[in-house]
Amino acid sequence: MFVQIPGMSNGFYLAWAFVTYIVWGTLYSTVNIPFGSMASVITADPVERTTLSTWRTMGAMIAQLIINFLGPLIVFVDNEIRADRMFMAACIFGVLALSSYMACYKLTTERIVAPENKGEKIKLSKTIKGLGKNKPLMWILAASLIFMVNTMLIGTVNVYLFKDYFANTTALSIWGLMQTIAVFLVIPFVKTLVSKYGKKEVASAGVALAAVVYFLLFFLKDLSAMPFVFISFIGMVGFGFFNLVIWAFVTDVIDYHEYLTGLREDATVYSIYSMARKIGQAVAGGIGGIAIAAVGYVAGASQQSESALNGIHGLGTLVPAIIYLLIFLILFFFYPLNKQRTTQLATDLAEKRKAQQ
Repeated sequence: MFVQIPGMSNGFYLAWAFVTYIVWGTLYSTVNIPFGSMASVITADPVERTTLSTWRTMGAMIAQLIINFLGPLIVFVDNEIRADRMFMAACIFGVLALSSYMACYKLTTERIVAPENKGEKIKLSKTIKGLGKNKPLMWILAASLIFMVNTMLIGTVNVYLFKDYFANTTALSIWGLMQTIAVFLVIPFVKTLVSKYGKKEVASAGVALAAVVYFLLFFLKDLSAMPFVFISFIGMVGFGFFNLVIWAFVTDVIDYHEYLTGLREDATVYSIYSMARKIGQAVAGGIGGIAIAAVGYVAGASQQSESALNGIHGLGTLVPAIIYLLIFLILFFFYPLNKQRTTQLATDLAEKRKAQQ
């Protein structure tokens, strides 16, 4: 994707970017889908799956910190991005990624083994019908899609919120750092809380807390940037719980699909979930700009109108509050796999597999 071929036109490079990016995205999916669904065959224990989900999220956060810190130091020279440096960075991360995936392959044990298929061909119609009946999947898809839209929207709106409303872009960097700190602060408590109360219960409480904090921020319009950051940190702790256990939700949904249909289709179920998240990212990428324009923001203006600034504040506080409330309602009232049902599901599946052997 980042190789530079001397003497080529801008049109060639544009086509090269499109083609290589699409190929990369396709190949990445062939890795990410089985990797993401692997937790469901490593252990059947709901609490251990939460631990796996927590470690996965922690790894992602560490990688994000490293890339955000080292990335600009590698690819920028004299405040300008360099093509040769991008190629070098891509090679470095490519080698590291390949090494990590090979280690993952060598060191991972799949303990949950589905009954062997005795030649019966699995019909696509049966899979689709099973997915449609999988209520936990449908509700976790809805919650995750909305969550992704909200995350991307906040990321877009915060640039304008801190730049134009607060006139303090330094606070934006601190906000990003606080978000990472919030996740690491939550990590030690996730396993204990999930073990005692359950994933659904812990995630619901977390997004409810986030909703309350953002509603509070909406009414505190006279706050300066730093108090805003520190109060929003409480909300970050809340949705940190949801973000850490979300992958464990998916493993339970995969089990429920097997219980419902008799088919062990880890990658199929996970790919549906992965697609929903990507749709959320794509939708949010456009919504952010549309929403900013809708409140009257004028690009390039030295001073934004008061109504535009109030609109930006509402987008950065009231809208996330409403979305977090919606996620809470979905999880609490509609997602059916509470602690008791998840534990019973693991027992029922074990007995079902044993009977089929």
